[in-house]
Amino acid sequence: MEKTVNALGRRKSAVARVYVSAGKGNITINGREISEYFSDDSLLYIANQPFEVTGTAGQFDVKANLDGGGFHGQAEALRLGIARALCEVDREAYRPALKAAGFLTRDAREVERKKPGQPGARRRFQFSKR
Repeated sequence: MEKTVNALGRRKSAVARVYVSAGKGNITINGREISEYFSDDSLLYIANQPFEVTGTAGQFDVKANLDGGGFHGQAEALRLGIARALCEVDREAYRPALKAAGFLTRDAREVERKKPGQPGARRRFQFSKR
């Protein structure tokens, strides 16, 4: 595989544009190394899960542009983007494992909007009878 495969991953308000090519396992996010971008080990683990499940750790280079959301949402958006890109690389080999692990499903949960006359989306102001 010499060509670069790109995919899109989204989670909450985070968007990850992912470019996967054959390489040595380098992951670059917004021009920075992944360990520099995600300081928490759990976020590094989330981002690397598709490679662990498919057994392709160290075989692909990833360049990603992350935008919006927080670190956790960005890590999960990156996971979805990488999983979708790996599916495009070799559908027969990687898709069953990724699908079984649930990495190809877009988590559609978004923050519910605040409603007027309430302090939050569902929370009400304290009720006073008198």
